[in-house]
Amino acid sequence: MPHITRQSPSMCFWKKKSIPVVPQPPYLLDLSPCDFFLFPWLKNHFKGRHFGTLDNMQKSVTNELKGIPAEAFQHCYEQWKQCLRHCVAAQGNYFEGYNLDL
Repeated sequence: MPHITRQSPSMCFWKKKSIPVVPQPPYLLDLSPCDFFLFPWLKNHFKGRHFGTLDNMQKSVTNELKGIPAEAFQHCYEQWKQCLRHCVAAQGNYFEGYNLDL
């Protein structure tokens, strides 16, 4: 019997929209730009705010995402590349901080 791999809804969306996806190992938070860039960005902006309705929250988040400067995404990309280098240097093993000789 063939092995069936189920894709996440986000993977299906990206595939349908022809958005390239860079594969990375799962569960490595240091390698997930959403975890070290996007979520903290949104959390800092919306901390303590109340929206009243789901629609208001969705509009606010969408506006904030559209307002993130291109330079912030470029900086995130550079941080992500550095994280990948550290992961490779550690040969996939756990490490704390980024004090590795690359």
